[in-house]
Amino acid sequence: MDISHREPVTVRTVIDSLLRPLASPLPENTSDRLLIGDLDAPVTGIVTAFMPTLSVIERAAESGANLVIGHEGLFFSHHERKEEVPEGRIAALKRQKIEALGMNVFRFHDGLHRYAPDGVTEGLIRALGWTSHVREQRPEAALLTLPEASLEEIAAEIKQRLGLASLRIVGDPAMRCSRTGVLVGYRGGGEAVIPLLERGDADLIVCGEGPEWETPEYVREANRLGRPCGLIVLGHAESEVPGMQLLAERLAEQFPGLPVSHLRENAIFRTL
Repeated sequence: MDISHREPVTVRTVIDSLLRPLASPLPENTSDRLLIGDLDAPVTGIVTAFMPTLSVIERAAESGANLVIGHEGLFFSHHERKEEVPEGRIAALKRQKIEALGMNVFRFHDGLHRYAPDGVTEGLIRALGWTSHVREQRPEAALLTLPEASLEEIAAEIKQRLGLASLRIVGDPAMRCSRTGVLVGYRGGGEAVIPLLERGDADLIVCGEGPEWETPEYVREANRLGRPCGLIVLGHAESEVPGMQLLAERLAEQFPGLPVSHLRENAIFRTL
């Protein structure tokens, strides 16, 4: 539904539109809030980003936008600094630069994961061209039945569709896979993944990341014990960027009078 533009769109207006589709309330200790800026400031343009780095925020300002919606936080921690904890030097410098630009930065993490289906998972599945293969949407995972292919072939398809320089796999590259679980971000830990493999809900897991001593070691031992399964690890950002791209598309539809775009940061890790 389009939002009326007879009055200036404010930061508050955009935030309200983001929170309207939530299927469940935000947690009491939610990380979703305006980190820097003024709720009543008129919006000149919107940029979404997985990570609101200084580079992304400066490019947004150069484009004429003054609202950045980031999935992760500004200051290198999932939860914001408590008032009694001194601000670090780099965090303080970053804050000062953002404030000098007159930018508004809203973090939208918990809410996007509370869309139905999960907005981040939906974005990844759409980017992979797998929407028609979804058989079940759960809060923490999507279960799909893909056309049968080898682990190596599916990994190559993911690399090509997401434009990744690399990804990591565990399991026999020649193993044939079909029943797939997709878990974005940090949901690749054993608590969420291992039951899917144990019950046979999936024989392949595609995830962002998780503790390396949990799911990857389970998959290695399962293969050694005659229970073939595969794991493809994309990286946290690589699994969640498409969700923020999809969010930008939806905001552009809601606010046709405003320029809306998605900005990507360079991959943080290099492969030597």
